[in-house]
Amino acid sequence: MMYPINEIFETIQGEGMFTGVPAIFVRLQGCPVGCPWCDTQHTWDMKPELKVSAEQLASKTGPTAEWAELSANVILQLFRERKFTARHVVITGGEPAMYDLRPLAEVLEQAGYRLQIETSGTFALQVSAQMWVTVSPKLDMPGGYLVRPDCMKRADEIKYPVAMQKHIDALDLLLQQCPPRSDAVISLQPISQRPRATELAIQTCIERNWRLSVQLHKYLHIE
Repeated sequence: MMYPINEIFETIQGEGMFTGVPAIFVRLQGCPVGCPWCDTQHTWDMKPELKVSAEQLASKTGPTAEWAELSANVILQLFRERKFTARHVVITGGEPAMYDLRPLAEVLEQAGYRLQIETSGTFALQVSAQMWVTVSPKLDMPGGYLVRPDCMKRADEIKYPVAMQKHIDALDLLLQQCPPRSDAVISLQPISQRPRATELAIQTCIERNWRLSVQLHKYLHIE
């Protein structure tokens, strides 16, 4: 199994349940969902002319649209070559659920890593039983994809971006139509750190005993 990889880097997880945890991010290329506020739009398309080698990918600095096809074993080798010390791996994108992640999970979990996927919930999940699933539901996006009930049911965490009350209302409807497990964590994440959105998220989290996700990495100005 070969995976289209946009970048691999080590940092601090800035969102959701694992906020503050050292993490290796594996960012996959490709996403048709089309969120207008997406801060990784360079990962949407897999243009053949932007395909590079594993060596070129390893030397990338900053967010660019170049990508490389890597196997699970090569990904693990890159972790070791770059002397990453984090044991938590975040598989993100793009939309990582477009791909069968079970071969990657098998290699990395056998090597002692804990895995987390961040997904929009619009593609069927092909993940290991141990993988932490963070579903960030994307509703009424330009791509026209629907959030899948099976993704909501598998989610360990629902992490939802909000800016206005209508987003809270949309989440409420989704939770009614596609109920998650009773032990799933629900996190609200203010879009773009807007003060009004942050205030709304804080108040709603207090009222409902939900969790606030503030995108710590953006406040710290790290990747």
